[in-house]
Order: sequence, then C-alpha cells, then structure tokens
Amino acid sequence: MRRYPYGAAAAAPFMLEAMTLSEVSAWLWVAFVSMLPVVELRGAIPLGLGLGLSPLAALVAALVGNLLVVPLLLWLVPGVVAWLERFPAFKRWWDRLEARVRLKSEDTVQRFGALGLLLFVAVPLPGSGAWTGALIAVVLGLKKRFAGPAIALGVLLAGVLVTLAATGVLKGLEWMAR
Repeated sequence: MRRYPYGAAAAAPFMLEAMTLSEVSAWLWVAFVSMLPVVELRGAIPLGLGLGLSPLAALVAALVGNLLVVPLLLWLVPGVVAWLERFPAFKRWWDRLEARVRLKSEDTVQRFGALGLLLFVAVPLPGSGAWTGALIAVVLGLKKRFAGPAIALGVLLAGVLVTLAATGVLKGLEWMAR
C-alpha cells in the first residue's frame, strides 16, 4: 500500500487522485465499522491504521461512518420507539433503558444543555459515543437542531483524541520493537 506524506490519502476521495482498490476497501471497512453501536470510531480508527491507512484517512473514514448514523437515529428512533411501545415486553425494556439513561446523563445534560451532550460524546470511552448521545437526546427530549451539531462536534473531538492516542501508541510500540 502506498504511503502518503502528511496523510494525503485521506483527501483522495475528495480529490482527483485515485486510490488503489485495497485503500478503498480499507476506507469502506473503517466507515462501516464506525457505524456499529458499540465499536464506533473508537475501534474503527485503530482498525484503519492497522489496515495501512494514514491517520488522517482513518479519521475521515471513521467520522463519515459514525456521523451517518446520527441523523438517522435522531429522526427515526422516536417513531420506532412509539410504534414498538405497543408491545409490553419492549415497553418494559425501553422504560428500564430510559430510567438508566436519565440516571446516568440527565444531570450533566440538563445542567450544560447541548454542551453537556457534546462533552459526553467527546469522551472516547465505550458507551459514550454517537449512538448513546443520540439516545440521550431522544430520551431527554433535546431539540434535534441542537443535539445533532453537539453530537457531531463530540464525535469529531473523540475522533481526534482516538487518532492521537492510536498513533502515539503505535509509535511507542515501534520504538520498543527496535
């Protein structure tokens, strides 16, 4: 796989420069994995680096994939939940989930509003990504016009933090292997 100075491979989808098939495949895998609810970009960026993408390419692919699910969740979850609440088993499960979400996040999000949601999503820990942020926004009834940008900025910050951590860890391992 070709190596680009300064992560120029990340710009390839947006430039006239052609990517090899393996680079496109790696880019698509990273975007797909970042759409998954538990893994999100916290697992997709290290995957991209492992597949040979530059740090910038891995970050961009993970951001694209992770951000694609946010509008879908914000607009579809309320309707789907309303329809599924007709079933008693789902209603019990949703009520427990809603109580748990309120217990863990309501204080922070209510105190700081969209900024609280942004900070919650920006923490690169499992269970604090775009999926959880969107569910929190739906459960707490935050307006989509505030929740969407807050989640997007939180995902961007988390992506930068994960990329910095992953590249630092890889450089440290390379140094130790010498």
